[in-house]
Parts: sequence; structure tokens; C-alpha cells
Amino acid sequence: MEFDHTTVLLKETIDGLNLKTNGVYVDCTLGGGGHTKEIFHRLDGQCKVIGIDQDQYALDYNKNQLQIFGNNFIPYKSNFSNLKDVLEDIGIEKVDGIVFDLGVSSPQLDLGERGFSYNHDAPLDMRMDRGNNLTAMEVVNNWKEQEIFEIIRDYGEEKWAKRIAQFIVEYRPINTTLELVDVIKKAVPKGARKDGPHPAKRTFQAIRIAVNDELGVLKTGIQQGIDSLKNGGRISVITFHSLEDRIVKNIYKENFIQCICPKEYPVCVCNHERKVKIITKKPIEPSVEELEENPRARSAKLRVAEGV
Repeated sequence: MEFDHTTVLLKETIDGLNLKTNGVYVDCTLGGGGHTKEIFHRLDGQCKVIGIDQDQYALDYNKNQLQIFGNNFIPYKSNFSNLKDVLEDIGIEKVDGIVFDLGVSSPQLDLGERGFSYNHDAPLDMRMDRGNNLTAMEVVNNWKEQEIFEIIRDYGEEKWAKRIAQFIVEYRPINTTLELVDVIKKAVPKGARKDGPHPAKRTFQAIRIAVNDELGVLKTGIQQGIDSLKNGGRISVITFHSLEDRIVKNIYKENFIQCICPKEYPVCVCNHERKVKIITKKPIEPSVEELEENPRARSAKLRVAEGV
């Protein structure tokens, strides 16, 4: 099956890496391979790219698509929160560049069987790694109302979180995505459904984040990425909602600080060292032209930092 995915902010992300011939790069969210292909294209194959993904479908697709680059392409099944272990297993300590393209790829959204989309009827799944035990079915049907409310409030930033959680508990068992959509529509008042995004968008986002522990693994993965950069190596991170963007922004700031001693200390005793300089003072967002071609890019933000 074709892996039909439009890579968001492609030029800007790879520009941000400041590519070097014979460099070593990590695509931490391989997906459809858009960033990896662009790196190989720009360096005429004179580089090494490790492509990490927890979705076997993505890995199989890219093994076929990128076989022309031989051993210079290394596909690796893992979660990017294991980045240091992946590099150690391959025998690499530091790299020249790292890409994180967060969120769900278009094929995951468009393949109804995966259960990510509120537009396709499918069993409630939402696992990026289908070997994991926790599914959306488990969250929706077995978690306590308070737990469901909290993830919809915190991960979905949904105004009607409490009411949606109440309705989910009232109407369960809920077995499919469209059954869940119907329950959400019952919970959200009709007047509130007239404007803005699909009424189920924020709840589906929240459940997906919970199922895949996206924010927890993001913090770990970004920090491990920074720790794995060579001096002058770059990290480019694309986020798709404010929770992710805030995490990336704060981790960059924490790693930019030279000293973490209390202000009242007359001299520095913390031995804390600055690990990055921040290249993008403000996030880069898609152009009007890109948004016209790919509406899914509308919430994307790119932040770039450089190892020191």
C-alpha cells in the first residue's frame, strides 16, 4: 500500500539542520520518510540516516523506498524516547542532526482500521505501536470518569471536558470511533458545534496522547536528542499543538541556561553547562502557500537548536 503523506515544513526543517556531507542524522519519526529522503537528496546519498519508528508499517515501507542508499539507511523499530539506546546499539555516540516530526502521520489517520480518525469507523485503537497493550478501547471503557475528564481537559484543552467524560461513562460500552463521535456530539451543546474544529477533534487528540504517552516520551526523547548532538549539530522539532510546542520550548531554554545556581550565590558552584544555542527565537510556521496545499499543516511549528 502507498504511504501517502505530505511532509510538513520540509524545506525549513532540513534547512535548519545545516547539513554536512558524510554527516550522521537521525529521523526520530520516520513515518513516510519525507525528511530522510530530503536529507539523502541534498547530500547526494553521502551521509548516514537512522530512521526510527515504532510503526512496523512505516519501517517496511521505507526499507523498500530507500534501499537505493544501501547501508547508509538504517531503519530501527523503537520509540524515540529510547534514542540513546538505539544509537548505542548501532555504535554511534554523537550525531550531526536530528529531526522530530510529532503527531500522527496521514496514513495512520487515513487508514480507518487504526482508529485514530473521527471520520472513519473503526475499533477504538489509536496505538502507534500495535504491540503495546493500552488501547483507546481500554481508556474509553475502563478508565474512571475523573481520569477521562483530566486527560480531555489537559491533553485536549477541551472546554466541554467534564461533560464529555460524563457522557462517555453514561453511554459505554463504546466500541468504535463513530460511536464515540456520536457520544461526544451528544455531550457538546449544539450551539458550540457550529464554529471551530470538529467537535471530536480535541477528545480524540487527548485519548491518542494518553494511549501513546506522547508528552512523557517527548520530554525524554528531546533531551536525549540534545545530549546526542555533536558540537554544531542541529535538532529540528515540528510540533502540532500547544502542549508539545511548550515542552520543546522549555527544554531548549533549560539546556541554554549556563548556570542554575540560586541568584544569591556570589559565584557559580553548580557546574551546569550550556548544551545548546537556540536558532529559532520564534517558531517557524507554514507559509500561506503550504497551507493551501496541505490544510493539516495549519497548527505546525518548527523550533531549531544547535549543540555547543
